[in-house]
Amino acid sequence: MIRTLLIDDEALARDVIKHYLQAHTEIEVVAECCDGFEGLKAIAQHKPDLIFLDVQMPKINGFEMLELIDEHPAIIFTTAFDEYAIKAFEVNAIDYLLKPIEQQRFDQALQKLSAKLASKPLDKTTEELIENVALSPAQQNRVVVKSAGVIKIIPVEQINYFEADDDYVKINTTEGNFQKNKTMSFFEKTLSANQFIRIHRSYIVNLAQVTKIELKEKDNYIVLLKSGIWLPVSKTGYAKLKEALGL
Repeated sequence: MIRTLLIDDEALARDVIKHYLQAHTEIEVVAECCDGFEGLKAIAQHKPDLIFLDVQMPKINGFEMLELIDEHPAIIFTTAFDEYAIKAFEVNAIDYLLKPIEQQRFDQALQKLSAKLASKPLDKTTEELIENVALSPAQQNRVVVKSAGVIKIIPVEQINYFEADDDYVKINTTEGNFQKNKTMSFFEKTLSANQFIRIHRSYIVNLAQVTKIELKEKDNYIVLLKSGIWLPVSKTGYAKLKEALGL
């Protein structure tokens, strides 16, 4: 049996999927969830082989939920029309169903499923999808993290800087520090270049937080943030910073 979760805030959409699944006896629905928070708990509890995942949901959307999962099951996305998301699905060869979902299209998605489950570089494909979607302006205004089992949504204007921290990135905010299992390159690529500048191999800074730039020693600069923290600036970072601040 293929253990399956339905994660969608619309009960009607879940009912449609369950109705279509009646013809697919190899699939067992082990739980239904109405938002990404519930989805995370159910994935940890049931360890499903497959999830039907809505993209637009309250609290956190489907992509943000996936960012918080270490191992990704096979995913069939369900979504109302979203041009950016659909482009990202097509680039990464991930299946999606447009709402309202038609049975013929639903059955086609399930026909591809066995090959998808057998191929298993699911994590890599999903990571590429998340990175592509993160370039969308709609995804650039907040960062979602999980800290001590609690999900926290951080508006980017509350972020002072990002710091490389082994396999994680430390996010320094007005409320303290959080960790995210991403790379500095991911944030450099996906954050607005008008708001965040990579000033050093290990630091990306919020331009709005910069109050002073000082020469520490020959060709080595440091910046002072509003929080009173000093950060190092590389030669390349200094050039970017000067340009961004119009100096």
